[in-house]
Order: sequence, then C-alpha cells, then structure tokens
Amino acid sequence: MAGDAYERLAEQMSALPNGFPRLPSGVEVELLRRIFTPAQAELAAALRREAQTSAQIAAALGQPERQVASLLKEMAHAELVWPGRTPHGLGYRLAPFVVGVYEAHLWHMDRESAELFERYMAEGGAKVLMQMQPPLQRVVPAQGTAESEWVLPYDDVKKLLLTARGFSVRDCVCRYERSLIGRACSAPLRTCLTFSESERPPHSNRISKDEALAILDQAEQNALVHTVMNTVESVSYVCNCCGCCCALLRGLNEYDSPNAVARANYYAEINVHECSACGICFDRCQVHAIKEAADGYVVDRSRCIGCGLCVTGCPDHAAHLRPLPASQIVHPPHDFHAWEEERLRNRRPDPETISV
Repeated sequence: MAGDAYERLAEQMSALPNGFPRLPSGVEVELLRRIFTPAQAELAAALRREAQTSAQIAAALGQPERQVASLLKEMAHAELVWPGRTPHGLGYRLAPFVVGVYEAHLWHMDRESAELFERYMAEGGAKVLMQMQPPLQRVVPAQGTAESEWVLPYDDVKKLLLTARGFSVRDCVCRYERSLIGRACSAPLRTCLTFSESERPPHSNRISKDEALAILDQAEQNALVHTVMNTVESVSYVCNCCGCCCALLRGLNEYDSPNAVARANYYAEINVHECSACGICFDRCQVHAIKEAADGYVVDRSRCIGCGLCVTGCPDHAAHLRPLPASQIVHPPHDFHAWEEERLRNRRPDPETISV
C-alpha cells in the first residue's frame, strides 16, 4: 500500500545522518505525501545511504530494471534522490530531507506543504534535528570583516566563488515557505547560490561569476548571514540567511537550539569609546546578539555567531571581529562523507524519537 511506502520512507530518512525526526502526530508522513508520488515513495523507500545501481534496486524491488532506471533518472532530475558512484557504475542513494528533498520541493511548494513544514518544526522536529552534531551548515564571516591572516581557507566566502566555474541561483526556500503562510520578510528572495568546479549547461538559473559575486555583496548590504556546507572540502552552495525565515537561524531564535548552526571561528566586539549608539548593529544582527547598554551597544558572546554583519554596518568602525582562542576553534569535517560518519557517531540511541 502507498501509505506503507510513506512510512517506510520516513523511517529510512530518519536513519540517515542528516536525520528526519519522527513525531507522534505523524506530520512528517503527511509532508512526504505532498512531495513524493506513491510510485516515487515506493522506490525511494528502497534506497539506502550508499549508492546502488538501478539493476540492484530493481532486483530488490522485483521490478523491471528499465522501469526502475527511468523513474530513478526522473527523480534524480527533480533532486528527490542523489546520483552517486558505485563499483559497477552510476548509482543512486536516498537523499536526506534537509539539506536535500525539502529544498528540491521549492518549485512545487504550496501553502499546505508550507503549513505542514511549520507544524513539523514547531512540534519538535526542529529541536531534535538541530541538536544532532555536527550541524548541517556553518557560518562564514562577511567579506573583509576578519583580518586576512586569521581567515582559514574554508572561511573565505569570496574565494569559494572565485575558484568555481559554474554558478546558479535559486529562491531561498525558507523565505518562500514563510511567504506562503503570510510571514514574508523584506529580504531579497533570489539569494541561494550554488557553484561547481566545472561549467554548467545553459539553464534559466545559470548566472555568471560576476553575478554571483554581486549577489554576495547584495546579501551583505541586506544584512544576510552567509552559511555553507559544514565541511572543508566540496562546499557547493552559499545560503544567505535571515533570522526570521531561515530554519537554522530560527533554531537559535525560536527553537532553543544554540548549536543549530556551526558558528564561525570569530566573535564580534564593540568598542564603547567609539560607539555613537546609532543602533545599526542592533538592527543588522540576525540572532539578537547585540544588546543596548548604558554607554552604547555590546555583544552577547553567548549568542554571537561570528558573521561580521555588525562590522560591515557600523558607520563608526566601532565593531570588530576577533578570532576565537585556539582552544575554542572548531574545524569542520573534511568532506561530506566524514561529516556523515561523525554525525552518526554522535547520535544518541533513537535520537529522532520524541516522547508524547
């Protein structure tokens, strides 16, 4: 039955390193029904974290390989499954819910699926998902806010784009989802950048390197936080996040999840002798780390994520980024495989189960 397929798919996704916490209400299954057709759910539920060839998957399902291969190709194009290499050639693996299937749903999202996602997060999905470590994404500082000799190679957001050759942009799924439920903010929508080492074929989302760099600049002007894959190598996207819409920053602001995003290895401080108390830094901070004091504004180190937006906005040059002490610096996993392995090691028994 199709319902059984959706339940199995939810279980498979919950077991992935990214996680997809199961909830007592079963809202996560309702959400999957909005994203996958019954045939797609049946096929995806048979996939694993490790890539398998279409022949292997077809054999496990007892279905004709040609039929399975055709559907897998269609689902990979829709980013509902991920292609991967196997010893026997091209294969496919189960895509995680986030970052993965949820973002791919952007082009088909409607108010009902947006409301289901909000329910899922509010009922406990967000808190459980964001307590898993290492975090899904990490913050990188705004351009030029940290001294060049402090900046680690994986922290230089501009360099990530300068060394790439193919670029795309899409709408921010978080801001689009919030707009569907009447909670749109004023930040630009078309801000999510993806890039690769190779050039990409023509597409409506393709942009030039100069256009990608301009979007980066525009994001900083609009006080958006740069977040990327939480790895050293193989970083392929830059999200530009606001604290009112971004699911991860909402983890800090709404869901009491201080480790929802990996903070940059820097912290902000404000020189009270140079601060004119204009309040611009207060307005630009997406995580409420700037507090008003008797003689100006100060930084709450417990909330600061090291994004540098207070630095870029300060007309008095009173805000500065400082590097964390060496003992507090956390280096991200080397690549996605290492990230997955570390995340699995750190998960407690049944971390995705929420008690009633």
